[in-house]
Amino acid sequence: MKLIDQTGYEMNLELLDTIARDELRIVSVVPSQTELLYDLGLKNQIVGLTKFCIEPQELEESNQKWFELKTKIGGTKNIDIEKVRNLNPHIIFANKEENDKDQIEVLRSEFMVYTSDVFDLDSALEMIEELGKLTKTNTEAKAIIAKIKINFTKIQIPGIKKTAAYFIWKNPYMTVGGDTFIHQMIEAAGFMNVTSSKNRYPVIEIEEIKELNPEVIFLSSEPYPFKEKHIAEFQEMLPKAFIFIVDGQKFSWYGSHLIQSPLYFNELQKTMANFTN
Repeated sequence: MKLIDQTGYEMNLELLDTIARDELRIVSVVPSQTELLYDLGLKNQIVGLTKFCIEPQELEESNQKWFELKTKIGGTKNIDIEKVRNLNPHIIFANKEENDKDQIEVLRSEFMVYTSDVFDLDSALEMIEELGKLTKTNTEAKAIIAKIKINFTKIQIPGIKKTAAYFIWKNPYMTVGGDTFIHQMIEAAGFMNVTSSKNRYPVIEIEEIKELNPEVIFLSSEPYPFKEKHIAEFQEMLPKAFIFIVDGQKFSWYGSHLIQSPLYFNELQKTMANFTN
């Protein structure tokens, strides 16, 4: 059996097919996919993860968080290849955007690697389905997909959408373009992304922000940890804008975390309505 991952890489699954689910040795180098693997019932099969893989926050009997007991193999952009080799995983789960291409190619030369390329809800659901196939958790994956689909039908979109700018970084200011997963979630949440004509994560100058004049400013909690103290500087730039610190995971994590996103988006709209009224 073969499977082509979301980057077009053909995976020969003959060896993987011979390994029982409970005997799988998995390394995940993507935080949102690590959480997904946990929710698929594979926490015991995960032998290695990055220092950023901190969800879910479940405790073990030792009163330690489950991920604290796993081997850390560096960050998403600087994987410790030797540590991965020592873990000898049956499969590694990576992502085109979050991981370094050269490092993933090195790992592919030695191990089976599935690399996702998620840019909208459909590709996120496809990724979840494929992880289910690869880890013999098809039933669990289908249940997660069903929950996500149902919850996304419950998003309450306002009659008139407000324009929004979503900031992921400071010094320099960086926003999100129309070819990103975050853009798709901004739109799904019922807002219009003012930087949708740009690509990826563009640097933006203060004068351009003022010209775009978004009605809403979203300051993401990640990757740059925007705090309440940053609201004042944006309020000075755009005194009429509604400015919110938002949970970046709800906009950018594309695994099982998507189950939570629609409810969060609805609460965001309610908060917006209260500000407006």
